[in-house]
Amino acid sequence: MPRLIDLIRAGHRIERHHPWPRAVVDGDTWRAAAHALADGGLSLLGLWGEPSRVHMAVLDDRTSDIGVISLDCPNRQFPSVAAHHPPALRLERTLHDLFGLQATDTPDSRPWLDHGRWQTRFPLGEHRDASADAALYQFLPAEGDSLHQIAVGPVHAGIIEPGHFRFTASGETVVRLEQRLGYTHKGVEGLMAGSTIEQAARLAGRVSGDSTVAYGLAFAQAVEAAQRIAVPPRALLLRALMAELERLANHLGDIGAICNDASFALMQAHCAVLRESVLRAADAAFGHRLMRDLIVPGGVARDIAGHGADAIRAALDQIRRHFPALVELYDNTASLQDRTVSTGIVAPTLARQFAAGGYVGRASGRDHDARRKPGYLPYDGLRFEVPVLSDGDVNARVWIRIREVEQSLALAYQILIGLEAGPVRVPLHNTAEPCEGMALVEGFRGDILAWLRLNGDRIERCHLRDPSWFQWPLLEAAIEGNIVADFPLCNKSFNCSYSGQDL
Repeated sequence: MPRLIDLIRAGHRIERHHPWPRAVVDGDTWRAAAHALADGGLSLLGLWGEPSRVHMAVLDDRTSDIGVISLDCPNRQFPSVAAHHPPALRLERTLHDLFGLQATDTPDSRPWLDHGRWQTRFPLGEHRDASADAALYQFLPAEGDSLHQIAVGPVHAGIIEPGHFRFTASGETVVRLEQRLGYTHKGVEGLMAGSTIEQAARLAGRVSGDSTVAYGLAFAQAVEAAQRIAVPPRALLLRALMAELERLANHLGDIGAICNDASFALMQAHCAVLRESVLRAADAAFGHRLMRDLIVPGGVARDIAGHGADAIRAALDQIRRHFPALVELYDNTASLQDRTVSTGIVAPTLARQFAAGGYVGRASGRDHDARRKPGYLPYDGLRFEVPVLSDGDVNARVWIRIREVEQSLALAYQILIGLEAGPVRVPLHNTAEPCEGMALVEGFRGDILAWLRLNGDRIERCHLRDPSWFQWPLLEAAIEGNIVADFPLCNKSFNCSYSGQDL
């Protein structure tokens, strides 16, 4: 089984000036990488494209090394990775929609982002009449006695974003779920191209609104990797503090929302109070409840306010006092356990195959956290544990969130104690030659990948990969064999981002 370094060495043009292993490879090496992904030695981190080139980011699970291999596509075709490794499938379909790059021997050539309404002129000038695609999309068939289909969405009751869910059921039991997403496609990669670094940083923070800190951090780290910039220690700690506050707020909101979907509104009310205390503390400390646009390449846009540390400590103290009672309430409420235990199970083998991050992966035995592997500052100097369970059900995903709330509390206290005086931002370099950078950052859902190429002070290309790309497909697997009424609970326990994967 080839290692990452073997694939890099096989490249016919190794680009050594990058801050991570990087090579342009031939078709045989590209296929070897696909087979290594299928065999489990490598994990897929991302698959993205340009008009005549595809890129694949992989993690070597044996060494924790991350690298990128690229393949030139002069005829706009490339060997399908999904033919051997299913997690690549939706990414390949997206590549075709955005750039007209065709994965040969793909198991599924249906469009993903294109809903039959695009009048697209592909980068090489070839016109495609998308109106002919209007009736092209077909959901996968299911055969058997007494099967019926239930169509849900894309418009939902409430404020959640649009997504279509097509259930095939036998009575109340779900036999198959197929998702149709892409309704919130915003053209982020196209908007990024040619923008200034400052403009692109603001776009990155708006990819998925509940993860604005994590996306801002991933983008900033990618720019800093490209320009070899060292961020001041105080800025690193402030970034980590914002990231942990964002994690706290989202986990508290999710725990309450999951319980509410099991008709236990009391838990949601108490969790909402604690979540609100985090948001108010963030506003007092940084001037914005969600801390949007505060992490910028080179550091942070503003220092913590004079009374900000006290506001954050007060919120942390409130959570530390009240959260244990809520945990006990969850654990000792039989009606909740009846709904969450053994519901919506994701097998550990699937979690590993899809390199599922965050609470989805860790609830199914995948011990991965980008703060530790590959790791980034300042987490190497902070003490924290990565909770892992193996049951893979809704209950396990709740418990991972509970333990991560406890860890984020501890981390935030550590950061506040270690927050020493110093600068919070350094200037960017004015580089004449194009340079590339990449980063992997742990958001509350899991690892977020950012890759970009700079040309002076402009973004030539940028790709941002949300953890939901590898979690949405697992939701389809989790609901099989469960009853239709359990889907809202399973869906909420995943809480995948629509916007984050509809780039």
